[in-house]
Amino acid sequence: MNARPPDQDRGVREMKIAVLGGTGLIGSQVVKILQAEGHEAVPLSPSNGVDLLTGEGLDAGLKGADVVLNLTNSPTFDEASADFFRSTMENLLAAAQRAGVGHAVILSIVGVDRVPDLAYYRAKVLQEEILKAGPVPYSIVRATQFFEFADAILSWTADGDTVRLPGTPVQPMASADVAKAVAEVAVGAPLRGIRNVAGPEVFMLDEWGRVALAAKGDKRIVVLDPAAGMFAAVPGDVLIAPEGAVLATTTYRDWLTR
Repeated sequence: MNARPPDQDRGVREMKIAVLGGTGLIGSQVVKILQAEGHEAVPLSPSNGVDLLTGEGLDAGLKGADVVLNLTNSPTFDEASADFFRSTMENLLAAAQRAGVGHAVILSIVGVDRVPDLAYYRAKVLQEEILKAGPVPYSIVRATQFFEFADAILSWTADGDTVRLPGTPVQPMASADVAKAVAEVAVGAPLRGIRNVAGPEVFMLDEWGRVALAAKGDKRIVVLDPAAGMFAAVPGDVLIAPEGAVLATTTYRDWLTR
């Protein structure tokens, strides 16, 4: 039985929040936000003796925690990612139950359950399903692609002076806005469901690529190629925020000038 129902006095009392992946792009920002709000946000990673993949250090790391956030990511985007998410979620939920943690939160992807042709997206769906079926009240935050990932997306299909990208609609957002959304969910009552968050603008992926290159003075040319890269497998507008999503206010061009 959970020892600390997270929906009592939430937002009033200080909470202990364990953040797996707390030193990464999103996790480090979440930790800062929560600490600034007066909570005891504890980043957990192999660097301080907590290995989610093996389970080492989890019991000690989750001791006394009200909430646990899992912001870790698979080191690969292929079929092996399913094994990573299965092992890490099973280890996390078992340790959270032993520690009496009252709320478990993960970060996922908008539209993730509508892209069955991508192994990584299937693996993220598996992660969500394990959380939903587990013993700990949960919340899932689904976010769109991060502004910070533009360079990586461009690199996947770059060839000399040309970058090939499909015209997949995307609605990217700043990682800082993702972190704010995760922190807000963390200190709230478990959603027992999904909150979608996205940026304020929709781009075609090839258009986003051109804006990103122009902002850096990069002279490479973006060529529209419906078969290029991972996002070629994404059908229609599934990566666009669904009705009821929370929209951030930071535009891509504003982010570029910060």
